[in-house]
Amino acid sequence: MKAEDLKLIVQEKYGQIAQQSLIQEQTSCCGTSGCCGELEFSMIGDEYINVKGHNADADLGLGCGIPTQFANIKQGDSVLDLGSGAGNDCFVARAIVGETGKVTGLDFTVAMTEKARANNAKLGFTNVEFIQGDIEEMPLADNQFDVIVSNCVLNLVPNKQKAFSEIYRVLKPEGHFCVSDVVIKGELPEKLQKDAEMYAGCVAGASNINDYLQIIHNQGFKDIVIHKEKVISIPVNVLENYLSKEEIVSFTTGETGIISITVSAKKSF
Repeated sequence: MKAEDLKLIVQEKYGQIAQQSLIQEQTSCCGTSGCCGELEFSMIGDEYINVKGHNADADLGLGCGIPTQFANIKQGDSVLDLGSGAGNDCFVARAIVGETGKVTGLDFTVAMTEKARANNAKLGFTNVEFIQGDIEEMPLADNQFDVIVSNCVLNLVPNKQKAFSEIYRVLKPEGHFCVSDVVIKGELPEKLQKDAEMYAGCVAGASNINDYLQIIHNQGFKDIVIHKEKVISIPVNVLENYLSKEEIVSFTTGETGIISITVSAKKSF
């Protein structure tokens, strides 16, 4: 499958999620339970309930960590959130940077960007903005941000080298990023790796952890730190859609696995 095709899959899937979320708000048939339909494989983001700035309308449960927890964001910082979705991590960052800082959300999906703007309009923040664009070709100026965060998004980007190159470009000298993402240990079974639904569910787009860290290093970043790791346990009923019983046993007991990591690094300049 070509990179362009994979981008279309992601754009379509997350556009559907944004539209579904809007319907839920209007009908109140589901709240956050997902009873009106959800991704085949849900991510394992930590609870945001007690995090300052958390906004329930903007939290669609699509993350795999809380990158702002380790991002060392300071009051007055300029922060960029990649794959900002409905805006939750942006609003968490806004609670930290305060009135003197600025938060920008960049998302590939038009429907998500519109939802984030609607959520921001409700909150009335004048120093938070949401723009639509491609992480591989950010419509942003060089050396613009103190901190970049992202939550379970870069693994969906086909060209991760280009994504981290763009992150390097738009960070200020000595700026840093902190992202939560999905990576794999070992080698995923072929059926899991190729399936488009699992790709849009943040699994098949994941890189091997060693390759992922090497990409970061190759772009010129320094002081790479993994702050947190968490094993992603795929339910057996989901695995059964892709693997034989023997493959499931091998997958669940072997060295191959899927994990979320929260990693940071600084721009060397």
